[in-house]
Formats: sequence, C-alpha cells, structure tokens
Amino acid sequence: MRLRSAAQWLLVLPARSSGLADKNSHQPLEKRTLATSEPFYPSPWMNPDADGWTEAYARAKEFVSRMTLLEKVNLTTGVGWEAEQCVGQVGAIPRLGLRSLCMQDSPLGVRGTDFNSGFPSGQTAAATFDRGLIYRRGYAMGQEARGKGVNVLLGPVAGPLGRAPTGGRNWEGFSPDPVLTGVGMAESIKGIQDAGTIACAKHFIGNEQEHFRQVGEAQGYGFNISEALSSNIDDKTLHELYLWPFADAVRAGVGSVMCSYQQLNNSYSCQNSKLLNGLLKGELGFQGFVMSDWQAQHTGAASAVAGLDMTMPGDTEFNTGRSYWGANLTLAVLNGTVPAYRIDDMAMRIMAAFFKVNKDIKLDPINFSFWTLDTYGPIHWAAQTGYQQINYHVDVRADHGSLIREIGAKGTVLLKNTGSLPLKKPKFLAVIGEDAGPNTSGPNSCSDRGCDNGTLAMGWGSGTANFPYVVTPDAALQAQALQDGSRYESILSNYATSQIKALVSQANVTAIVFVNADSGEGYINVDGNMGDRKNLTLWKDGDALVKNVASWCSNTIVVIHSPGPVLLTEWYNSPNVTAILWAGLPGQESGNSIADVLYGRVNPAARSPFTWGPTRESYGTDVLYTPNNGNGAPQDDFTEGVFIDYRYFDKTNSSVIYEFGHGLSYTTFEYSNIRVQKSNAGKYEPTTGKTSPAPTFGNFSTNLKDYVFPSHEFPYVYEYIYPYLNTTDPKAASGDANYGQTADKFLPPHATDSSAQPLLRSSGKNSPGGNRQLYDVMYTITADIKNTGSIVGEEVPQLYVALGGPDDPKVQLRDFDRIRIDPGKTAQFRGTLTRRDLSNWDTTLQDWVISKYKKTAYVGRSSRKLDLSIELP
Repeated sequence: MRLRSAAQWLLVLPARSSGLADKNSHQPLEKRTLATSEPFYPSPWMNPDADGWTEAYARAKEFVSRMTLLEKVNLTTGVGWEAEQCVGQVGAIPRLGLRSLCMQDSPLGVRGTDFNSGFPSGQTAAATFDRGLIYRRGYAMGQEARGKGVNVLLGPVAGPLGRAPTGGRNWEGFSPDPVLTGVGMAESIKGIQDAGTIACAKHFIGNEQEHFRQVGEAQGYGFNISEALSSNIDDKTLHELYLWPFADAVRAGVGSVMCSYQQLNNSYSCQNSKLLNGLLKGELGFQGFVMSDWQAQHTGAASAVAGLDMTMPGDTEFNTGRSYWGANLTLAVLNGTVPAYRIDDMAMRIMAAFFKVNKDIKLDPINFSFWTLDTYGPIHWAAQTGYQQINYHVDVRADHGSLIREIGAKGTVLLKNTGSLPLKKPKFLAVIGEDAGPNTSGPNSCSDRGCDNGTLAMGWGSGTANFPYVVTPDAALQAQALQDGSRYESILSNYATSQIKALVSQANVTAIVFVNADSGEGYINVDGNMGDRKNLTLWKDGDALVKNVASWCSNTIVVIHSPGPVLLTEWYNSPNVTAILWAGLPGQESGNSIADVLYGRVNPAARSPFTWGPTRESYGTDVLYTPNNGNGAPQDDFTEGVFIDYRYFDKTNSSVIYEFGHGLSYTTFEYSNIRVQKSNAGKYEPTTGKTSPAPTFGNFSTNLKDYVFPSHEFPYVYEYIYPYLNTTDPKAASGDANYGQTADKFLPPHATDSSAQPLLRSSGKNSPGGNRQLYDVMYTITADIKNTGSIVGEEVPQLYVALGGPDDPKVQLRDFDRIRIDPGKTAQFRGTLTRRDLSNWDTTLQDWVISKYKKTAYVGRSSRKLDLSIELP
C-alpha cells in the first residue's frame, strides 16, 4: 500500500497563452514557438443560484455538510480499474446511505452488458435533423442505463467534432457543424437526464483524432513519443467552433463533463486551468463535475486546483493500486496543499449533479458486471475476491427496438435517385455484398465490435454496446421479397466475382450493393486502421464491387454503412448507379430500417451531416499520422481555423459530390415567401460583479490517526483505491522525499485563493451556457414550404446566415426543422437567430460582438441549395 503524495505529481508545464500565432504557421516545427495555454486560477466554485440548479444544490449542501473529509475524497476518487462492477466507480458513503456511483459507457447504449439495446450512432441520429427523435433516443438510453444501475452514462459526444473526415470516433458524435452538434448534445442530455441518469458531455476538448492521444497506446504501435498529442487551437476558433456545442450542453444542464486525453496548446486537458477553470466553469458557468477520461489524469494537487473534480478510474495506470488522489488527496487537504473549499466544491458538484436527476439517495443496485457476462463471479474483478452473483441479466430494452428502427430509417440519407426508388414489388431482387449479411461468428464476437465482418451497424471501441440481435439487410429484404412474391437471391461476399456477374447480368434484375467503411477507438487496430481510418475509400474492395455490378446491371442501387464520408468519385455519376443511400451506423434494426426506406414505407428526409468531397485532399484537414516533434508531444496545428467541412469547401470554392445538408425525398418541395421579423432584444450588457467568497462545509480533524486505514473494520482489497493513509508519518505516507514544501513552491499563483473573484464579462451570473443575453432572439425568419408531389413527405428546411466579414465562412447553419407536409399543402418554416448566432468572438474584449458587416439569412434545402435569402435589417 505504498502511497504517493500529491506533491509528487505537481510538476507540469504551466498553461500560458490562448493559441497559435499566425506567423508560426509556415515555420518548420523545430524553429517555431510551440502553442501554450494561459493559466486561470482559482478554480471557480459552484453557484447555488444558477438556473436549473437551485434545488439540487440545496440538497447537495445538506448532504455534503454531513460528510467527513475521507468521505469527500472517496466520492471524488475512482476505486480503480476492475475494482468493482462498472467501467468506473467512486467510493461509497455507506454512513449516509449512498452506494458507490457507477460510471458506464457508452454514447449509444450500455456497454458490456446483456439484454440492452444497440442504438444508432450519434452521427446517424444527427442525420435525422429531428430534435424530437434525438431526445427520444437519449431518453431511451437513459432509461436503459438506469435500469442496469448506471448513474452516469458516458455520453453524448461533441469531441471529436469531426475536424478530419478520417477521425476514428467521429461517428460517436454528431456532425462537424457546431450547431447541429449542439442540438444533438442538448437534446440527448435532456433525454438522458429526464430518464434519471446523469449525462456526461465528452471529450473536452480538441480530441479530434486517435493517433497519439495516449503515450502508452502510441508506443504500443511503435511510435517513439514521450507526451501525448497537443491540439493547438487559437482562441477565436476554439470559441466559434469547438466550444460552441459544449456551451449548448452546459445550457441544457449537463451533470458532468469528461476532459480528454490529449493536450490543448501543450497543456493536458485534465489539468488545463484555462480550459476547465476559465472556459468551462468560468465563462460557461458549468455547475456539474469534471471527470477525467480513463487514465487522462497526470497530476495530483495540480489537477485538483485546475478544475478536475473526479478521477477515473482512479489508479495512475490500470491495475497498479496507485492513485494521484485517494490517500494523496486526503494528505494534500490535511497539509493545506489543496484548500478545503476545493474538496468541498468537488463533492458539492458531484452531489448536485446527482440530485438534479435523482429524487432519493437510495439507489437501485448495480445489477451487472462489465468484466464478465457470467452470472456468478468476483465482485472485485482485479482482486478476484467477493464471489457472488454479479449479473442479474435484467432486460432493459422495453420497446426501444421500434425507436431504433425509426431512427435508422429517418437517418438514412437518399443521396441519389434517378427513379429506381422506392421499390414496388420488384420482379427480381439481387442483394450483393458482405455488408448485407451477418457476422458469421455472431454480432458480438469481436470485443467492442473491433472487426468489420458482416453488416456494419456500429463502429468499434468503448463507444459501443452489445447487440441483443442484428437484423441484417439480407434478412429484412428477403422477408419483404417473399411477401411481395419477388424472386430473391443474395451473394454475401465482395469477392465472388464470377457468381455475382452471373447473377446480376440476368434480365429484370434490381441489384442492391451493400458496402461499408469502419473506424473506432485507438486501442483497437482493424486491418491497420489504428482507430482513425487510413483512407476514405470503401473497405474490402467495395469500390471495385460497385463498379463491377454497375457494369453488369443497369439498375444498381448502392447502400453505404460508414462512420463518415467515403469517396464516391469513381462511380457515383454512372448512369447504371440509379440510387445511392447513406445508412450510417443504424444499430440493431439495420435491415428493417433500410427496407423501410427502400420500399417507401418511410419517405426519406434525412440530410447528410457532413460533406462528401471528391478526394481526401479536398477536405483541407486530416489526421496527423506521423510524430513531428522528435520524441516530444506531436503538434497538431489547427491552422484552418473555423474552416472545416462545408465551410472549407465554400471558402475555396471547391466542388463537392454531395454537400452538407443534402438529402432527397420521394416527393418534391417548393420554397417561397421568406420574411424576417426583428425582435426587441435589448442592448448586450457584459457581465460585471464578483462571485461570493469560496464556501466550505464543515471542519475536519487534522490528527493523522483519524485517517489511517481501519483494518479492524474491513479487509484491504488488492488494488482497490482508498482515501486512507497507511501511516501517521506524512512523509512516509506520501513516499515523497520532498514532502513538506509549501504549496507556493509548486502551485501557480492564486491557485488556492478563496476570496471573491471577478466574473468574466462573457459569463452569466446565474445562467449556465454564458451570458443570458447571448440567447436572446434577434430575428425570426419564416418561409413557406409546399409539397408539390403526390405523396406525403417530410422536408428539412435549413436556416443559414452569412456574417459578412472577410474572415467569416460564406454561410453557417443556425437553425433547422423537420416538417411533415401533405401533398399539395403548404407549411411554414420558422427559424430564429439569436445574438450568439450573429456574433463573432472578440479575442481582445474576450466577449461576443456583432460586427458591422451586412448580415444575410438564407433558407434552403442544403448548404449549397439556398433557395431564399433576405438581408437582416
């Protein structure tokens, strides 16, 4: 039980400036000044008067006021990898009736359990452009998590945003557009938390690739680096792009935020005071707790004063039994290194998030073990002790299969259709490709879905869930064909070339080719793709398969399952390719969802949440695949600024295959009569004033005898992280030869300041998400949408704005809706533009300002089909 002191982990590079200097962008790396991140101290304490948090904080105060120091440390420190049942847990507070809180993946369902659902990816949900469906998905996931005994569901995801189309985990999030992602975050959070589970917005921030995110992982792949990647992002870009959806998450009342693995401007995200103290807690007024990603904590006291509130899974490295916090945090508070108000603030934030979604301190038991599906086993998996029933196989799926089917269908984008769809009892249907069939070893045979065998319904990594079943496209389409009396044959291989040719060359064939590309988290390598994709081509010679079938069959329909764009350049324009659909990663009802669209039971209205470029290079950004800073931290400079995805294509006037927001229907729509109404929003007033001084809750003993491990009360569990000391000699307990140095020797200035602090001008006094006036509606835009076809359909009108400045994107999405319209009828689209929607971030004022340039609003059916425009008065 040798413990390390908090002080031993304090030496970190101080966070200094806010971003990159433009003059550096063309310099060789070894001649450049590396980006830095400015310090921000002290860590802002909670605001019990914040909108939506008052009742939760009143209950938290009553609870925390009764806690001992050991109990507070127990609440903030993970118990260690494999120490209990969940992927992460903190210590229990049995004296006050609180069992250990359970943290569990993932952003598309409950990971590692059974009798749970496998939901569509966030990206597929975003393609619906349907706020209600995204909320319902979140609510269903929250219900399933709660039913398993999970208290914090680790999602939704806004980092990665999707800067590089090859990014491995883009599919876990929503879209490279910050507004669409912000809506996805807010609606998911509301749904998850309304169901009684705390949501965790992640990964904060700049976590845009898998390569080099963790040193050990990169070294395992043969890369010689000593520090994790640094995402170097300037202040303006950070605010206008990457921080935007997190502001929406905070405004939606998210209970927790997970800081990310990589560095931001050469300071690790989980100890970056500018990020956690300055932006998240200061500017955005976040009132919940900050949780580390698993092993993303690199310091003890330094991370505490920089704004980290909970460390996951608790040990410095998996299965070491050593912790930066635990006993070290106890000792740091006792000796004054970490101020008492900071540990109180951590506990208050955690318990306020708890009470925000829980009515009672008594929780249902955790009824599963992440480490095994066996019914009986050791509850302490690492120690292999505590043998008992650990899995109760509780079925939490309810009727969520029908919701998953609906999202999968309504998230399927019809990219091209020359008239072959919808299918109407085709005479002869031939289904081609491995992606149409099953994984012959079973849908869960690859750990965390770390393979691409059979139809692709989710990517790989910790962002996955076990499937209760997978309806394959082959099964669903065959069932429909039998019902219709169609002839049906399928060849579930990409390489049976002669057999495929013989089949699709026959008369009266409608051929549907299923192809895919996959990606995921960096700890899994699939065919040389170390999380991030190596390229944007289809996997398993999918492009050759499509071109071959199209050369033999004049009615070839292509269905793509993928975690983002793939290159279509070689075949999309072939006259024999009569339709193309992107079905995303649709979850367990995959086959039923695509059959619903192909046969017209669902009239497609989904929109592409990203741009389909003609080449990989056309995107202007990519993953950094090779270290570029010797054996130091690889430097990933976001020199493109806010110009990613459609913003970049517009800036460079580049052609695209299919633009952001594109999607077809089986009916047609006409746009007309755009109007603008200006609201009476008042003048923007920057926030002024100060916080209250830091509050503390209760005194604690300074006698080290009160903190020694109570071996007479319970046995020590191997590798379990405790808050207790192993001796009353603090130097011996710390294991630190330099123990006894005062905090000012190694903590930054003001890190322990407890006095009232000035409020940031961009923050809100009591309004999470920033200054409340940022969300004032400035203009309301309306337009008429008429269904000019013969069948009922849904249309997705999109509201864009041009801010008019020389450094602004040509247009930016700001609002949208999904509207059902009967044939021949007209519906009115109504979108709003808030002050934030019309503002730029002023790096000098450190606030949002509306520039002097002319502003124009556009309403259309995609980012490049803007039917209507109007100048804002």
